Amino acid sequence: MRITSTSCICPVLVCLCFVQRCYGAAHHSSIKVTRNQTKHIEGETEVHHRPKRGWVWNQFFVLEEHMGPDPQYVGKLHSNSDKGDGSVKYILTGEGAGTIFIIDDTTGDIHSTKSLDREQKTHYVLHAQAIDRWTNKPLEPESEFIIKVQDINDNAPKFTDGPYIVTVPEMSDMGTSVLQVTATDADDPTYGNSARVVYSILQGQPYFSVDPKTGVIRTALHNMDREAREHYSVVIQAKDMAGQVGGLSGSTTVNITLSDVNDNPPRFPQKHYQLYVPESAQVGSAVGKIKANDADTGTNADMKYTIINGDGIGVFSISTDKETREGILSLKKPLNYEKKRSYTLNIEGANTHLDFRFSHLGPFKDVTMLKIIVGDVDEPPLFSMPSYVMDVHENEKIGTVVGTVAAQDPDSANSLVRYFIDHSAEDDRFFNIDANTGTIKTAKVLDREETPWYNITVVASEKDNPSLLSHVAVGIQVLDVNDNPPELAKEYDIVVCENSKPGQVIHTISATDKDDFANGPRFHFFLDEGLALNPNFTLKDNEGCIWVFHVIKRAHKYVLPFLLIRCIVSIVSPKWLTMNQIVQVVGKVLIYPMSKSVCIKYTDFDLGVFITNIPAIILKFPFSSKSLVCPWHQ
Repeated sequence: MRITSTSCICPVLVCLCFVQRCYGAAHHSSIKVTRNQTKHIEGETEVHHRPKRGWVWNQFFVLEEHMGPDPQYVGKLHSNSDKGDGSVKYILTGEGAGTIFIIDDTTGDIHSTKSLDREQKTHYVLHAQAIDRWTNKPLEPESEFIIKVQDINDNAPKFTDGPYIVTVPEMSDMGTSVLQVTATDADDPTYGNSARVVYSILQGQPYFSVDPKTGVIRTALHNMDREAREHYSVVIQAKDMAGQVGGLSGSTTVNITLSDVNDNPPRFPQKHYQLYVPESAQVGSAVGKIKANDADTGTNADMKYTIINGDGIGVFSISTDKETREGILSLKKPLNYEKKRSYTLNIEGANTHLDFRFSHLGPFKDVTMLKIIVGDVDEPPLFSMPSYVMDVHENEKIGTVVGTVAAQDPDSANSLVRYFIDHSAEDDRFFNIDANTGTIKTAKVLDREETPWYNITVVASEKDNPSLLSHVAVGIQVLDVNDNPPELAKEYDIVVCENSKPGQVIHTISATDKDDFANGPRFHFFLDEGLALNPNFTLKDNEGCIWVFHVIKRAHKYVLPFLLIRCIVSIVSPKWLTMNQIVQVVGKVLIYPMSKSVCIKYTDFDLGVFITNIPAIILKFPFSSKSLVCPWHQ
């Protein structure tokens, strides 16, 4: 509006602002400014002095999302210097000037040529100036003003994080918090209700509810049972304009799963079961399975099976398969159809992880009865002993009886049994067995000194079913007889001092025997009386000691023949002797006189050869006195 000169001393530029409010309601606002007054929103006036030719501005508004065919009117610039003759020219600069906002340089009217979006840019800063059209001289100083984009409700609430997946324990109390959802609205929260959001539930009642202000979802029923229903799809709506009619809305889906708790005890589908187990089942093998059902899942369904009583508690055992949650029945002892044909077991299945909040729903275990039927099978023969030990003397003639094994068909048919020796593990066959009686006999003459022990395997089979075999180990000990003469333990090299005293021991002779200790030691040692004896030495019996009888002379070689006989021999003969009367010419001892010492050496002869005469032979040796040490020298 124009302010006349009678009401103000200096010309003043007046801004007229046209604003269309929400939903198309429009009105004009004009502000009259005099020289000494400023108009306030409350209608109060304040008197003050102003510099000459000042601008006075109010904020301009432009409605966003304008879709009309004509440019949207924003407001009007006017200077009191403008007489209406077109001499005043209005100039607009700044953000969007000339592109978004245009001005009629004669009237000062401002229009918006484009549809604006407050969510992209909320305001524009521009500059206004009034100049003389003919001289281009400023009539008013340049001044800055703002055009604010007025919000409309053009954005619906959005859930940025949906859809949601969440769990809540079954059997939870009513009102248990499940999840809080949040929707955002891009509209101006400071203007109207465009960004004021209210939550509601579109799907999921009566199981769940939502707080309209906070968006917190809660359970709406007591004791929701997972086993009855596990999954729920809840749709939550967020609506702006405080939920009023005409407000925009957005929705999201919340997928809720009830997690399991141990609120269901295990149950056997049947109270009585029956199981067939053949008597040939191996000890330690699994013979059957049993399972109790539990409606819970995970650890809440874990259970342990036990045999609580029954006549088969010592014959069978049960374990738990953690993967399948089955009870595995195993055999602890052999079954025998002919002795016992059935067993009864009471089996319990109990949860291992209890939740005491639900103990009133228990007990969390169940019991069933299992009857086991033992099946009859054709079994192989059964030996009377798990193993046999027999003995036989060496040198016995072929066909000598060693012993007898016995096996019997354990079945009621009592079929005849046949025996044979498994020769697959031996090269020579030293024994035979009677196929009908099981009597074992020698097949060769045995020598204890060569093999003192034999291990053989006897196999028994049924005559009616030869494929059913049983095996038993038989150990045969070969007993000793006195069939070996004694022998010197080793070849002796004996050194004796020259001039040794009579009666001095110069060596001890020992002997061995291949026969067993009962037929071996103790031995008798003596010199052969049938030969010429050397007067310089003597032999003490049972100690095998050679004694000096006379002073030994140097540079002589002495020959000392002697016999060795077992203590049980009482007859000496120059011929071969019968068993238990064996005499052996062991050899001769050569005695070499040396400087300060004498060497005695024995030479073997063959078994059974008797030496009738061994004369003394005199020899000389160039031995040095330093070559030997005489331990008996005094």
